[in-house]
Amino acid sequence: MQVRFDAIERVSALAPDGRGGLYVSQEFDDGKGRILRLGANGDSKAVETGLSKPDGMVPYRGGVVFSQEGGEQPVYWMNDHGIQQLLSGANIEGVATDGHFLYAIEDLKSDGRLLRYNPESGATETLRSGLEEAEAVTACPDGRLFYSEKKRGQIKQLLPDGNDRIVLDGLNAPGFLLCNREGLWVTEDTTHMARLLLMDSQGHVHEILTHLRSAQTLVETAPGLYLLAEQGRNRVLELKRTEKN
Repeated sequence: MQVRFDAIERVSALAPDGRGGLYVSQEFDDGKGRILRLGANGDSKAVETGLSKPDGMVPYRGGVVFSQEGGEQPVYWMNDHGIQQLLSGANIEGVATDGHFLYAIEDLKSDGRLLRYNPESGATETLRSGLEEAEAVTACPDGRLFYSEKKRGQIKQLLPDGNDRIVLDGLNAPGFLLCNREGLWVTEDTTHMARLLLMDSQGHVHEILTHLRSAQTLVETAPGLYLLAEQGRNRVLELKRTEKN
């Protein structure tokens, strides 16, 4: 593990730009939030400003989608042609895609929703409601969908019959999810002793990193190479996975 980027205040969401660079959100409220593009050569440029807690980001249909957690706010799709509103919600934090649909989840007390946006019709469907501080959603390569409820310390799998299964419990403020070929990754959004966890395909949970402060987004930028936003220390960590891990 090493520090890849440092001194990025309120760093939250990360998303590769497809050109060797990285989009990074700074989670300031009241229109002070912004999205930076960090170039492959190390330069930094603000590409979107005037946002309210930009807190979720995912590559989508040739561009990048980002959410805003600061109240009733739009979810935007940004690409080379400009910026477009796709949907809106209250305190939307996590966003994810299965390659077609876009998923968004609201971080509200007892009244959060899990939403699904259809790019063909432009319609937004509520998949779940009444969620307790739901912060994260992720789609796996095999089509499974998981979401977190931070206050309950739980990760659940979305099931067709509505009886969603708890796959992890007793976590300390789970704040972000990533599902890939290695398994289900979880970051803990707490200011002390936060962890980066990995639940493998056998259901075993591994502590990958500990003693973090407000861990946020984890992205895989190349096979086995990950970047992790550690908001409590204003930095982005680089993690190289090996077979031994």
